[in-house]
Amino acid sequence: MQKTIFGLLATSLISTGALAQSQNDANNPLSPRPMVSLHDYYVPELYKLDNAWANQTVLRAVLPNKTFGLPQLWRLNVPIVALHHDRLGSKSGLGDITFMDVFMKNAGSFSYGIGPLLVMPTASNDLLGQGKWQIGSAAALVASRDWGLAGGLLTFQQSFAGDSDREKVKMATFQPALFYNLPNGFYLRSSGVWTFDLKNHTHHIPVGLGLGKVFKPGKSVINAFIEPQYSVDKKGAGAPVWQIFAGINFQF
Repeated sequence: MQKTIFGLLATSLISTGALAQSQNDANNPLSPRPMVSLHDYYVPELYKLDNAWANQTVLRAVLPNKTFGLPQLWRLNVPIVALHHDRLGSKSGLGDITFMDVFMKNAGSFSYGIGPLLVMPTASNDLLGQGKWQIGSAAALVASRDWGLAGGLLTFQQSFAGDSDREKVKMATFQPALFYNLPNGFYLRSSGVWTFDLKNHTHHIPVGLGLGKVFKPGKSVINAFIEPQYSVDKKGAGAPVWQIFAGINFQF
């Protein structure tokens, strides 16, 4: 009887540990697994703009590879943007596509990466993009623990070509991320992207608190979540006052 109880307890602990590891892997931006994501930012209120709202749906593909023998992640973001303003009307279509190449390194329970990024002026309307080719860099640091995951992603980009009638771009973002594992694949999350327009000296700093769940059908991992975010500090018309970030990730 005692052997049976100990056996069941050991199996339970192993399963719990395996699920916690799956939760961490599912939320790790440097996970060496191919991934396809569909993310959505719904912004019902824009700072200093009356009767205006915005929505951005992002299709993301992440492909790990060892080009030239170096472990790296290729990440492609394809945004579909919708804007509405009483004076400007409604616009929707393709936004500017971003490509990032992050070279990775594991150091025990820590992993980090750094690499270049490129923004392409693919927007189908001037209001949906910046009209400039931009180049920059990205750096990420992730710490994996039994309780969850903590990390951050820092990017910088500036324009170097594009429509001469459009304003130059110089921008930085920082995304602090915290994931706290709960039983049965659930977890708490906070992952607001802080955006700093260094050219116009404007910014917005959203802080979120959301809930997610990780599923493991076979060898695949599905990660679904929703995270309301409120901008605790903002400067500049058009910044989100608050927004709802939701998405689903598929790892293979």
